Amino acid sequence: MNIITLAHGSGGVLTHKLIKEIILKEFNSPILRELTDAAVLKVGKNTIALTTDSYVVKPLFFPGSDIGKMAIYGTVNDLSVCGAKPLFISCGIIIEEGLEVDVLKNVIHSMKEASFVAGVTIVTGDIKVVERGKCDKLYINTSGIGVMGQNIKLSIDNIGIGDKIITSGSIGDHGISVLSAREGINFGGSIKSDAAPLNKLISKILRAGGVRFMRDPTRGGIASTLNEIAEDRNFGIIIEESSILVKQGVYAASELLGLDPLYIANEGKIIVVVSKDSASRILRIMRNDKLGRDARIIGEVVKKYSGKVILKTKVGGSRIVDMPQGELLPRIC
Repeated sequence: MNIITLAHGSGGVLTHKLIKEIILKEFNSPILRELTDAAVLKVGKNTIALTTDSYVVKPLFFPGSDIGKMAIYGTVNDLSVCGAKPLFISCGIIIEEGLEVDVLKNVIHSMKEASFVAGVTIVTGDIKVVERGKCDKLYINTSGIGVMGQNIKLSIDNIGIGDKIITSGSIGDHGISVLSAREGINFGGSIKSDAAPLNKLISKILRAGGVRFMRDPTRGGIASTLNEIAEDRNFGIIIEESSILVKQGVYAASELLGLDPLYIANEGKIIVVVSKDSASRILRIMRNDKLGRDARIIGEVVKKYSGKVILKTKVGGSRIVDMPQGELLPRIC
């Protein structure tokens, strides 16, 4: 690896290689090595979660959302899938010289609205301005702090044979929304980003019990997330193509562009691994929430296919779902 490419930011094979071979080699922290969406930390008698993320999506505004909402919701969701109640957000903004002030105002207003919807408070921040041409309009970094719920320990180590895989709804909406705005392509239908805060839905799920692990499938889509779960484990994952919801507009766009919806980014969905006995109960709870009304069981954890994700196709075949190899849709978040 001599240079960094766009593929290193895809959330796929090269991203994981970069993290393991360079970052973890130097930042040799046991907490960091867990590679969770947020670090779970003991502070005195309390347990908190801390996360950080950066947003470079292009364009800044697209159907259903914008970079400001994404920055808040993404941070809230990364805390929530670890079992924390999100509370406080920091915001760092890097601005290119020449950006219209009204654009910045609109982004800041979106962040304010998103914070109110998610029930979090922006408490600190920073602004930097760089020369014209040294940044593409505006980038955002957010960090978040949340308080862990009592007796909540979500981990891939909890997953066992027979556990069910649930998604909270359709996949690929966000990635296709951004792509359509970026390229000026109308794929037909009303494709909007699914960006949303999932903390309230997740709180309901956790109270039901039976949750082993959860993650929000952003970069690399559900393919990347499921591979992260199965990697180096003594179990495999089988998913059913017929059970995975892909909206018609997303399906049409994927067919036209040669994309696989399994690999397209989401910003308002979760993958939940639950015990077999609790699956029906949790599914009902999710479907009673507007952000989970299209939830469905898409697969299960199996003894064979260790370390692999297998898709059973609609025509009766099967294929391996690999970790993403390159960058399908750069700057999608």
